[in-house]
Order: sequence, then C-alpha cells, then structure tokens
Amino acid sequence: MTGIITKSTGLWYDARTETGEIIPCRLRGKFRIEGNKNTNPAVVGDHVVFDLEKDNTGFITQIEKRKNYIDRKSTKLSKINHLIAANIDMAFLVVTLKEPRTSLGFIDRFLVACEGFRIPVCIVFNKMDIYTEKELNVIEELSQLYKSIGYDVVQTSVLKNEGINLIKEMMKDKVSLFSGHSGVGKSAIINATDPDLNLKVGEISKFHNKGKHTTTFAQMFPLSQGGFIIDTPGIKEFGLIQYSREEIRDYFPEIRAYNNSCRFNNCCHINEPDCVVKKAVEEGKIPSSRYLNYLAILEADDMKLADWQLL
Repeated sequence: MTGIITKSTGLWYDARTETGEIIPCRLRGKFRIEGNKNTNPAVVGDHVVFDLEKDNTGFITQIEKRKNYIDRKSTKLSKINHLIAANIDMAFLVVTLKEPRTSLGFIDRFLVACEGFRIPVCIVFNKMDIYTEKELNVIEELSQLYKSIGYDVVQTSVLKNEGINLIKEMMKDKVSLFSGHSGVGKSAIINATDPDLNLKVGEISKFHNKGKHTTTFAQMFPLSQGGFIIDTPGIKEFGLIQYSREEIRDYFPEIRAYNNSCRFNNCCHINEPDCVVKKAVEEGKIPSSRYLNYLAILEADDMKLADWQLL
C-alpha cells in the first residue's frame, strides 16, 4: 500500500492512504534512506510504501524520492541532520518581536534552509495586537526589508482576526508548513484559518518569557478549504549543516543577484577586492543585517548573528 506520513512520534508513523484511512506504521528493521544521515529517516510529508499486517498496522518498506525537505542541525548531534518535513509547497515562518523574541539570525537561517529547494516562504509577524507604536514601526521596517528581497510578509493578530484570511488564501490546495519558536502562535493561527482542527494552544512562561511546547510531534492535517497543513514543534535554534560557501552565497537572493558582477567569479564577498556585494551593502542596496548574518553563517559563528538594533 502507499500513503503519506501525517504524524511521526519517533517509533511509529501515521500513514494516510488515498482513501483517507490512517494506518499506524513502523520502519522495517534498520531501514535507512541511502546516503542520508538523519536523526529521523522518515518524516511528515514523506510518500511511503508499506506492507499491511493482519493487525491493520504497517511496515514501511520504501520512502519515495522527496521533491524537497527542510532540515536543521540536530541539537544533540552536531554533524547529524534533523528533518522537519518533506514535500512542502509553502513554508510559513511565524515570528514575534517579543513574548517570545525571534532573532533575525533565526529568520535568515530558516530562509537559507528553504532556499536550498526554492521553497516559497511567507514570514508571518504575529501578535500585532501586543506591540507599542515604536515596536510596530520596527515590524513595519522589517516587513519592508524582507519584502524588498522577494519574500511574502503577512502581519497577523488572531485576537483581531487580522491577516488570517490572507494566509488562508495562500494555503489553499497546498501542503503548507508552519514553523517558529514555541509560543509565537503557530497553532493559534492554524486554528483561526480552520477552526475544525482545534489544535492545542499553549501559554507563555512568565518566568522565562518563552513559549511552552504544545505541539510535541510534527503532524499533518487536511484543511477544509483544500490542502494540508503541517504543524511542527517549536524550534529553539536553527543550525545549518552540510552547506558549502557557494551554496550559502546563492541562498541569499539579494546577494545572488550580484554573483556575476564581481572581479572574481568565485567571490564569496568577504575580503576579495572589487567586490560589488560589499559596495552594495555600503550603499544600502543590501540590508546590513542580512549581510552580517551571511558572514556569520559562513563562519558558523552563532554569536555573531546580527539582530535587530532598532529598538
């Protein structure tokens, strides 16, 4: 039989068949995807082939080739990847200026991971009802920054029902991934777009001012308006792995636009002479925060990731 993995709990996977039936499945033996080093060999969104057993459970025997996926560095094993989801049509990165605070470094690393497969990303600035006028100006400036690069940006408030219909339209008939820190409001936004889902919504820890995990496992849900949504556990850090310098350079669209303009074809835009990218940064054509994060990613130095300095 064939199906799509809609839930992964580590040892068990839910596979949704073409008829909508959910079959609990396991991986047969020490099944692994050839050539991949991942903490989770199968992931939500994977198209799989499985053998149905007498107890109506299945053994996954094959994972079909993925058209794309989003992964990050495993927090426990620095040289191993952790897959977030596969076969995605659209990714929504939900971010907040506070309660909890999302850094620009986190945003830019997520965008790099999506650029590897040219997965369209919409940056969702959520909780627009909690900010001061000064903070709203910061969000507007950041919104214009990412729009100028070519990314979709939506400002949302679940309480005021702002931006929800726009997200709902963007999700129609697509497989959409929602990601971000715990507490930024992923599940609340998903519930607002399709109340029938009734996902569990968490609270903010008053002591740490960070979100509490409410989504424990990645899970895919069918949408009443057509398409599927993948709700993922909150991500504290987004480490990148296995990217070459040339790939990182190509995964920043505003830098990629200048790739053939420098004196040297293999210019990485760091210390090379006659670098057009560095000149563009000086002239304000490339946002300085993005360029600083580009350099930090090349150096794999999280401590140097640029954050918004506008408050």
